[in-house]
Amino acid sequence: MHGNELLGGIPPQVSVLINLTYLKLSINRLSGKIPQEIGKLMKLEVLHLFSNELCGSIPDEIGQLHLLNELALYSNQLHGSLPSSLGNLSNLARLYIYNNSFSGFIPPEMGNLTNLKEIYMHINFLTGPIPPTFGKLMKLTQLHIFDNEITGSIPPQLGNLKLLRRLSLFDNNLTGSITSILGNLTDLVVLFLRNNQFSGQWPKEGFSNTSLSVIALTSNKFEGPLPLPSRSTLPECLTNGNARLLVLNLRMNGLSGTIPGRFLLQSSLRTLDLSQNQFEGTLPRTLVNCKNLEVLDFSNNKIEDNFPTWLGALPELKVLILRSNKFKGRLDFPRAAHLFPKLCILDLSDNNFAGLLPANLIAKLQGMMNGQNGPELQDKSLYMRHTSGIMTYYDSVDVIIKGKEIRLSHILTILTTFDLSLNSFEGKIPNVIGHLHFLIGLNLSHNHLVGSIPPTLRNLTNLEWLDLSSNKLSGSIPRELGDLTFLEYLNLSENQLTGCIPQDKQLSTFTSDSFNGNLGLYGTPLQNACHDDAQSPPPPSSFFQEDSTKEYASWCDIKAVGIGYACGIVIGISIAYIIWETGRPKWLARKVRRMEARGAKWMKKPKRKAIKFHGGQ
Repeated sequence: MHGNELLGGIPPQVSVLINLTYLKLSINRLSGKIPQEIGKLMKLEVLHLFSNELCGSIPDEIGQLHLLNELALYSNQLHGSLPSSLGNLSNLARLYIYNNSFSGFIPPEMGNLTNLKEIYMHINFLTGPIPPTFGKLMKLTQLHIFDNEITGSIPPQLGNLKLLRRLSLFDNNLTGSITSILGNLTDLVVLFLRNNQFSGQWPKEGFSNTSLSVIALTSNKFEGPLPLPSRSTLPECLTNGNARLLVLNLRMNGLSGTIPGRFLLQSSLRTLDLSQNQFEGTLPRTLVNCKNLEVLDFSNNKIEDNFPTWLGALPELKVLILRSNKFKGRLDFPRAAHLFPKLCILDLSDNNFAGLLPANLIAKLQGMMNGQNGPELQDKSLYMRHTSGIMTYYDSVDVIIKGKEIRLSHILTILTTFDLSLNSFEGKIPNVIGHLHFLIGLNLSHNHLVGSIPPTLRNLTNLEWLDLSSNKLSGSIPRELGDLTFLEYLNLSENQLTGCIPQDKQLSTFTSDSFNGNLGLYGTPLQNACHDDAQSPPPPSSFFQEDSTKEYASWCDIKAVGIGYACGIVIGISIAYIIWETGRPKWLARKVRRMEARGAKWMKKPKRKAIKFHGGQ
């Protein structure tokens, strides 16, 4: 009877159905407690009560269902501790109790369930350590305990789980070092340990015998060299016949030393995130072997190198983040080279680059000219993601948006940004920048740029934020910027601009903050009035001509401008809804996931402490 609109509670009289083997009441609107009489259904093999509004705890009597093979109680409002009687379900193969409010310790008696293949108990309030008795679950292939309050270290007994393929322990309070025993998990494909308190160095023995495809260690306290350092183990780990590494995410740790190039030998690698560590030296040239690489993030390290032009040969690269390092030199590109064909997010900010803005580079950025919906770059997905089997990994990145650094837990495939701020670029802004028609964000601030603002910027019709502040730009503000109807953030402050601020179309929507620090600039919204020689607004006759055709055309122009303003606001709200920032509370993130899992049915839960929220699954 699953997938209906059944209301009310589960009647205790169900206990008279003593020959029942399957009971599926999932995806309804059932409420109340699970009746203890359900323990009388001694022949029950499958019990599905998920996606309802059930509350209370799991009755102890459920441990009497010795033939039970599947127990699915996820996405309800169940709470309380897990009963130790669960350890009596000797035939249980699949346990799904995630997305509830269970609390307390995981009962060690669950180690008696030697037929268990899958455990899903994530998104709860479980505390205490992972029971060492889990080491007896020799048939286990899936273990998901993430998004709880689990403490302690990973018990070495988990190294006995030879069939384990996915281990997800992220978003907990786990501590200690990573035991080398995990290297015995020969079938391991996915290892998620991010957002914990793990420390120390990666075991030298590594994971050379595993089949890892995704490693996510973000936001821990690892230190020392890159945690895959051994020449003897690493090539086997990442290039053996079973391994097919798709994602390597080591963001926000204390990793140091140089980036060893020998582990970049797999063409299967699609995401490499080593941001917010202490890496030094230069970028390894072996990156050119990663022909499927789409996301490359080395931001917030101490890498000292010239711009790696050779990365332009990567045919699938869409995101390149080199922000906040010690890159230097000029950005010189050969005219004939075909480079960065799909690049949509390029962030070189806060480095030591100098010289003229790279017009030859800008002219090659086909992904920013044609967008992801072009005939050669068509991508039907809303977000950048990788799927392997039943696991989907969503790429995430830090982006400077409208003057603020924001963590995008999911990267929209339509997001196209270009950031060269906080460098030492000089000279004029090249007109070719107007060819990047799909740009949503452009930041050239805090450089030494001179000359006027090119009117070709009017061609960037998708632009939502433009920052040219803290340069030496001169001349008047081109009226053409008023044609950018989606523009929500404009910063032209701290330059040498002169003349009256145009009040055309979108330009009339910005405050004085957008124009401060230009001594020769005057007019609304600045306090000083326009000079007599300033250009006056167009007369009414330019809007309403006597000729009816012209009048209709002009009216359409005005209407289009109004629609542009409204669309700009709507799109801004939409992006604000989609962007999940770093400081997002864990309880809110949990509610969103529950809403998605249960068809937009919000669940009432107490607030939890605010923690960092990162994308990745």
